[in-house]
Formats: sequence, structure tokens, C-alpha cells
Amino acid sequence: MTSPIPLLSLLILIPLAGALLIGVCASLRAAKLIGLTAAGLTLLASLYLVYAFNPDDGGMQFVEQYPWIPSLHIDYFLGVDGIALLFLPLTAVLTVFALLASWHSHGQSRLYVALVLVLEAATLGVFSALDLVLFLVFWQLTLPPLFFLIGLWSADPLRRHTASKYLLISLCGSVPLLLAIIILAVNHATQLNSNLPTDLSFSFPVLLETPLPDNLQNLVFVLLFMGFAVKAPLVPLHTWLPQVAMTSPAPITALLISMKLGLYAIIRFAMALTPSAAVEYDWLLGIIGAITLIYGALLALQQTNLRRLLAFASISHVGLVLIGLASLNMQGIQGALLHLLNFTLVAAVLMLLAGFLQHRLGSTDLHQLGGLAQALPKLSGFYFVFVAASLGSPGGGVFPADLLLVLGALQAHPSLGITALVGAILSAACLLGFSRRAFLGAAGALAVTGQDLRPREQVVLAAALVLVLWGGLVPNSLQGFNQKAAEAWLTRLLDQPGMQGDELAGLGLERGVVRQPRSG
Repeated sequence: MTSPIPLLSLLILIPLAGALLIGVCASLRAAKLIGLTAAGLTLLASLYLVYAFNPDDGGMQFVEQYPWIPSLHIDYFLGVDGIALLFLPLTAVLTVFALLASWHSHGQSRLYVALVLVLEAATLGVFSALDLVLFLVFWQLTLPPLFFLIGLWSADPLRRHTASKYLLISLCGSVPLLLAIIILAVNHATQLNSNLPTDLSFSFPVLLETPLPDNLQNLVFVLLFMGFAVKAPLVPLHTWLPQVAMTSPAPITALLISMKLGLYAIIRFAMALTPSAAVEYDWLLGIIGAITLIYGALLALQQTNLRRLLAFASISHVGLVLIGLASLNMQGIQGALLHLLNFTLVAAVLMLLAGFLQHRLGSTDLHQLGGLAQALPKLSGFYFVFVAASLGSPGGGVFPADLLLVLGALQAHPSLGITALVGAILSAACLLGFSRRAFLGAAGALAVTGQDLRPREQVVLAAALVLVLWGGLVPNSLQGFNQKAAEAWLTRLLDQPGMQGDELAGLGLERGVVRQPRSG
């Protein structure tokens, strides 16, 4: 559905315009107000998109397409469906939270606020791009602001090393992405028996309809998965996230945890463009997800620093999402999407709370904490509520997401479903054990300085709590947006030429959108 008004372009341009205005403003306070205004307007625009979205249409909506590099058939091509839609307001609201949470941070400058807005614009572009070259451009544009935000605004002596490591690992991950995109474009021209570059195409909808030989499907799937696994992150490509969590400002780590661009791209591009390979290697996706889930949870159990613990817990939940995707059924895909929306919000807020603790005590190390529930009752109250939500307690948005994920996994791969349950137990053990000692134990070595939660911080946490409760008490309000798009996505994977009758039965599949249980 083509949009007469460039709504998605406006959504991306608002934070960019705010960043440019900050460049000419005179004071830090003015920069903060401009940044917050731009982020607020972006949030309102994203909410209007949600309001105007037609959930009964499983295709792309608000489509914009203009020639960009005509000689190579590269277009400025934007659009969203039910899979991508809710990531737009999630990005916008977390940007608002990050700006408010860092309002009183020491050493902040106008550049800091401008870079946060640039990061928001690039992230929104990733979720909206329908041309693969344009997608790669937005994907790469997330790197410069993160490099400077990680490397400049921290007192940690390793901050520049961590920023460089993140940049280099991300750039290395972009190499297989570029190669896969070139292979897809050349294959399109080859299928038309034309000369290069006459019929190259980088359009995602066009490439979805272009036959891709099985040998190329396997290669493209591996290349795309490798590139996206870096930003997910999946084990063993996860090592940058705990380091970033320890060296960068907490609001920036919260944004990084919440973006989940790698998992979104696996759903949107890796599996959709190579459906045969995705079905053939779904067992491998499940194994990688299980390893990431258990390994991340076991490492989280060993942490004595809250920020590193939350980083490893986030990595563990990335594995849980991949298990849901490997289920190849509606419960699995909808559970994965709901988990990405709900858990990332909870994880980001917990990281903001860790930042509030760091600001008041100067540390989040367990051996220096203790008795926080008595010293900081408001902060502790919010902390325990969000910990409960992250563990999938009823009433929070993570509960229906995890329920769908586990049911989908048990239906498709019972062993992976049991692994998901074990991962949930380990996650509860690491968070509850740390929380008991840090908040309910004897007073720690560090004295609490400053007041309990400021009014601005309470507003951020209360707003986040409303969203978490909304996702838990009215989950259908979120599921309704992605129902049709998820059905179309799953049908594409399972309803393929040549996969009929006995072949489908051998794979444990039923034509349509239902996957039957496997034995063993």
C-alpha cells in the first residue's frame, strides 16, 4: 500500500533535524530540550503510524519508493508490515527514556544528545528499509554514533578499546551481508537471462519472488545469518556486549540491548529470502539458540556486577527467541516477536536502573552493595517489579511471549522446549540470587549518596511499567498487529514448490501455517 504522505521518511527525518538543530544551539540545556522534543515528536509520529496501520493487511504499508541510483536499480524504498511496525514506537519510546534517564549525567554534551538522535534515525531506517542496499546503509549508519557514544562518555579506561572492538566486529559482520546482497541481485539478473547490470534488483519484494537455486539459498542463508548474528548477538559472537555494558553509559547500553537489529534482520531477510534453507537448517538454528540460551544464563550466574549480569541475561534471551523461530509455527514466531518487544523493553529499563545505581553509589559490584531496599525504597520497588516481569511473571508482557515460545518449541522440537524451560529457571536463579544479596542483604561498603528516584526518573519507570502491564494484560492488542504478517511469513517458508505430500509429512509439516509435533 503506497502512502500519499511520506510518513516513514518524516519519522526518520525528525530526529535528524533535531540533531542538526542541536549543532547550532548555544547551550547544553537547549540541546537537551531540542533532543527531547525531537524524540517526543518521533514517538508521536510512530504512534500515528500504529493508529493508521491496517492489521488485516499482511503486506507492506506506508510504502515509499523513489529512484536513488537508477543505473544499478537501487531505490529509496521504505515500508513496514506487521512484523516491523511495533519496533518503530519501541525505538522511539526507548530513545525518550534514554534521554530523560541521562538528563543529569556528568560530562554530557550537545554532541551526546545529537548522536542519540542520529542513532534513533538510523535504527528506524533499518526497520523500514525495503531495498537491501538502503537497508545496509542504515545498518552501517548505526555504527558511527555508537562508536562515539561508547568511546567518549565513560570514565572507564577501556572505553576506546571497547568502542573499537565493537566497530571492527560489526564491520566484519557487514562483509558477508554485502556479499549475500550482491549474490541475490546477480541471481535476479541471471533468472531474467539479461546482461549485468541491466536487470540487477535490490528490492526486497522483488527478490522474494525471484527463484533462488538451492545451492545459492544455502550460501546466502549462511552469509546473512553470519552477518546478523554479530548484532543479535549469538554465541560465540557475543563478547562485545558485556564489555560495552561495563564501559558505556547505561542509557546507551539500554538502547543497544533494546534495538535487537540482528534478530529482526534474521526474521525479515535471512529466513524470508532463503525459505528452503531456513526449513532445512531449522534444527541448526534451534541448536545455536539452545547453546546461546544456556551459555548466556550460566555466565550470568557467575557475574558479580549487575550490568554484566544483565548483558549476559540479554544474550541468553536472544537464544530463546531463536528457539522460537526454529519452531516454524505460529506460536513460535508470534512468541518470538512478542518477546522481542516485551523483554527488550524490560531489559532496557533494568539497565537504566543499573545506571541510576551507578550514579548514586559509583559501582554496581555485588561486594560493594547491600541493604539497598532500605536505603533506596522507590528504586528497589521498581527494580523488583521489572525483575519479576523479566522472569515471565503473569501480568507482564514477557509472560504471554514466553508461553507462546515454549508451546511452539514443545510442539515442534520437544527437546528445545525443555531447554527453554531450563533456561528460564537459570535466568530466575541468577537475577533472584543477585537481587537478594544486593537489595535485601546487609548494608554494603558503599554509602548511598543523593536522593532516591528523582521525579523525572519516576516518570520514566512508571511509563515503562504501564507498557509492560499493557503487553501482559492485553497481549491481543500486540498480536493483532503481526497476525497476518506472521502468517504470510510462515506460509512462505512452509508452502514451497516441490514440498508436497510425502515430503511435507517427512518434515513434520502441514501446508499452511501449522507445524505438527515431532517425536523425539
